[in-house]
Amino acid sequence: MTRTIIESSTKTAIMGFDQPFTVIGERINPTGRKILNAELEAGDFSRVQADAIAQVAAGATVLDINSGAVFSNKMAEDPRYADNNFVEPDLMRQLVEKVQEVTDCPLCIDSSVPGALEAGLEAAKGRPLLNSVTGEEERLEMVLPLVKKYNVPVVAISNDDTGISEDPEVRFAVAKKIVERAADFGIPAHDIVVDPLVMPIGAMGTAGLQVFELNRRLRNELGVNTTCGASNISFGLPNRHGINNAFLPMAMATGMTSAIMNPIALPVGPKKLAEKKAEVEAAGVIIPADMDDEAFCAMFGLGSTQARAGKEMEAIRAANFLTNNDDGGAAWIRFNKPPSADGEGGRGRRGGGRRRRA
Repeated sequence: MTRTIIESSTKTAIMGFDQPFTVIGERINPTGRKILNAELEAGDFSRVQADAIAQVAAGATVLDINSGAVFSNKMAEDPRYADNNFVEPDLMRQLVEKVQEVTDCPLCIDSSVPGALEAGLEAAKGRPLLNSVTGEEERLEMVLPLVKKYNVPVVAISNDDTGISEDPEVRFAVAKKIVERAADFGIPAHDIVVDPLVMPIGAMGTAGLQVFELNRRLRNELGVNTTCGASNISFGLPNRHGINNAFLPMAMATGMTSAIMNPIALPVGPKKLAEKKAEVEAAGVIIPADMDDEAFCAMFGLGSTQARAGKEMEAIRAANFLTNNDDGGAAWIRFNKPPSADGEGGRGRRGGGRRRRA
């Protein structure tokens, strides 16, 4: 049975068809996060460390670390900062070191810059996952030697020099090519984690069906583990969580063994809370003076004032149970156990289910 081993200095995450689904937390990524990007430019890693802790608490078993920041202010002073090959290696090393200060969760080193990938590999303890290689010839020649040198597993994205094909046959052929080229370097198939590329269902009605069929073929014909950017499926649509919650168990049932995703339901902020209270009061509802914000959020379906495991994590845990990858349902029961007075219990601990360890 195919098993991909990802390790920190003390913990092991096992990706496999007979294992609980591997959740790779995606939040340590400055792309599209202006505040985080600005903090990293200022040398402030406090949000990175908080995100690492929160994702592990919510159920992430691997943490993706992406160094793709843009340092606009420094760029104005020093043109070298316009080059990611200059910025990312040092930033990746710092990110890995800062995350390892607060958690021993296994890591996924994520960059398009080869120098940043190697810097992350040098700084990471254990056996991280490398993200990523594609079927492009230049990328294969740059990344596969790193995979071999450091003896780590790698994410293989199913696009090549022709770009991303909408034809699933082409994407499968690219995945097969990467597996075969990796073998030429002495890299076994169990260390290749294929990303078959999830297309937005809003733009392509067959996107879900394509991924499910690709999952089956990748499992049955190539014997490789798989991953994806889980939220891509719902891009641009309303109620994205509803689509994601359906997609993930279906993908798991067809052979997908991991996803790069946000495991956290982000907390309700003060602005949204104030707006809802004003709406309720305008409707003539009297809010008891002793009702705290958390009770108010629960009563009116807002979520929580605290970061906690998201609904996608609930769907994943249920699917683990239904596919017999949760010993006796222990993780599901623990996750849904009401908090006790001492703070124990699933939701009181923000999603306490643990993976089986090697």
